[in-house]
Amino acid sequence: MLNRRNLLAWGACLCSTPAVGREYPLGSSSMRQRIKQDIQSWDAIANHRTGTEGASRTSAWLAAEVSDCGFEPKIDWFPFKRRVLRECFVEVGKHRADHAEGVPLFDGGYTDEVGVSGVLGSLVSQAVIGLTEFSPTPRANAALEAARQNSKFAAIIAVARGEGVRPGLSLLNADAYLNPYGPPVLQVATKHRDWLQTARDDGTRVKLVAHVTLDATRASNVQVTIPGSNEALAPLVIMTPLSAWWTCTSERAGGITIWLECIRFFAANKPDRNLIFTANTGHELGHVGLDHYLVQHPTLIRDAHAWIHLGANFAAKNGRIRFQASNDRLQAQGLGALENQNIAIADVTPLGQRPYGEARNIYDGDGQYISLLGGNSLFHHPDDRWPEAVDLDKTLQVTKAMLDVVIQLARA
Repeated sequence: MLNRRNLLAWGACLCSTPAVGREYPLGSSSMRQRIKQDIQSWDAIANHRTGTEGASRTSAWLAAEVSDCGFEPKIDWFPFKRRVLRECFVEVGKHRADHAEGVPLFDGGYTDEVGVSGVLGSLVSQAVIGLTEFSPTPRANAALEAARQNSKFAAIIAVARGEGVRPGLSLLNADAYLNPYGPPVLQVATKHRDWLQTARDDGTRVKLVAHVTLDATRASNVQVTIPGSNEALAPLVIMTPLSAWWTCTSERAGGITIWLECIRFFAANKPDRNLIFTANTGHELGHVGLDHYLVQHPTLIRDAHAWIHLGANFAAKNGRIRFQASNDRLQAQGLGALENQNIAIADVTPLGQRPYGEARNIYDGDGQYISLLGGNSLFHHPDDRWPEAVDLDKTLQVTKAMLDVVIQLARA
């Protein structure tokens, strides 16, 4: 169990002389204040989408936090082709869902500035443009996925269901960002459902524009390695995503603040093994930042002692928490630490099953991992903001638990 006494005792064993000028206040009030500040700093950057100015500001902020801990961060820039939304809308008569409430799938097709026009119908019709609904959870979109694979429509309109998540425009991740497929799919907000369904039932002609251009730019990951006292030990990797569709505060900031808290702790308490911290862009785009990182470190998946994946949504109010691990030992360690902090776990991914989130990359490479993520009624929604969306008390308890896990795994 994580408490002031055993943290101080373990820190004394590892590092009798803490980093010069460094300290790590262990009381809950100090940690709570740091977590609150981290979340507010994340929320102050309105757009964390990969390849944008907001994403660059996010990397710069994280690097500054790492530097303040006395370490030298690396901002790893790499070439990136960003999809820039130009004119994106669907309209019929007086009704229109425009750029603010209409976003194409980032791994689907696109139109030119003229767009496409034709009769609107269901996905089982012979219409020119198909109409369906979607959820930000990929496995809930079988009908949409089948229509994309079939490609019989010139375009598809997908209305956000607003069931299980707040009505609005909660976007679907673009897992095939580097290999887009199918017709243009315009995601539109829940409030446009009624007039679009009426147009579908009447066989009305609609116009859809999903004009997108490619901008050659850069994206970035942030990394730092904290050297351990025994270089012969396999390293421990702590990773978290640093990008999102919108601000997505309760979705992403929980992982960010745990990542930072671990760095702060080990600035004053030398670990036994090397600790590798990587915050990667492109979560919403098929994990392109993590893929880039793994290409640069091709043996690290298997060489690492373990990977800690700090995923989505566990900071959210009323959000479900899912735990994932690659083996019995890591599962027992992780669940034990969470139980010690009275964290309720709604779902545990069965051992051997391909996990959700970035942990799947580690699973695919036959690595060992612990992964924490969850559900959120504001998942991928523009309203996911501080303070309304965040459960600060729960975030504090999860941070204590996951720091405890990292401390255990950082030992020889």
